[in-house]
Amino acid sequence: MSKKVKKLEGRPGQTSPLLALPTVLFLTIGIGIPLVLTVVYSFLDRATVGMGVKWHFNPTSYKHLFVIENLDGTTGFDTRWIKVLWNSFLYSGVTTVVTTFLSIPIAMWIATRDENKRNILLAAVTLPFWISILIRTYGIRQIIDDNGPIGTIMHKLGYAHYHIIYTPTATLIGLVYVFLPFMILPIYSSAERFDFRMAEAAYDLGARRWTVLRRIVLPAIRPGIIAGIALVFIPALGSFLQSDMLGGGKTNMIANVIALNFGQARNWPFGCALSVLLIALTLVFVKLIQWIGKKTTGEQVNFV
Repeated sequence: MSKKVKKLEGRPGQTSPLLALPTVLFLTIGIGIPLVLTVVYSFLDRATVGMGVKWHFNPTSYKHLFVIENLDGTTGFDTRWIKVLWNSFLYSGVTTVVTTFLSIPIAMWIATRDENKRNILLAAVTLPFWISILIRTYGIRQIIDDNGPIGTIMHKLGYAHYHIIYTPTATLIGLVYVFLPFMILPIYSSAERFDFRMAEAAYDLGARRWTVLRRIVLPAIRPGIIAGIALVFIPALGSFLQSDMLGGGKTNMIANVIALNFGQARNWPFGCALSVLLIALTLVFVKLIQWIGKKTTGEQVNFV
């Protein structure tokens, strides 16, 4: 009888697996099935007419990622998609670095305010989440446009020949603007738990400001920095709007090429092959971040 009661009680706080069933079904239908279809479509032929695929096994889409067929019938190494991937990693990496340097001071500053001010400042940080990313991208586009505030100021300063809109700089500005809150919040979460008396003790013992920052503060907020890097780099890698609306097609990222193959090019298998490649590289990055997090913090960092 006692064993039966113990079995029914289970672990403290444990609930029935049936409660998780709706979420599991939703994730399976919304993520699992599209992911499987993407992998399957990448091994099929493109449709002869219109959009879609032809149900004929053909793995040449993966071959076309790296091999180009010339007009004379010869083949060579295709560097176009590698350059697009490099651009994606470059812009995502620069975005991550810039947001990290901008977020650490503001996160530490918010963490040192009193509770009422912290709540107001956190609301200000999360305010962009209340607005559609499309509207925010349109807003930043109007600001950096030649006829916008920045363009007008540059024109008056004699830099009318320099244009920000439709350049790689505009893409980076848009990426930093969109993903900055994703870096601030996890760093603030770590900074809020930091015992600032440790920094005061270091100052009392004669440590300089940069020494305290490097040897005490940064190691304490390192879990938040690592989480912020993952939260910024991964979605920035698959960003579409910023390079399309602000870069003007001059800074193609992998998401733009995938959208082009599903739209104008009507080559779904090749678009799926690019998607599978992006997913694989993203998983490699996640595992790398987890390994770095475990090495630096001694704890397993989970993002997926």
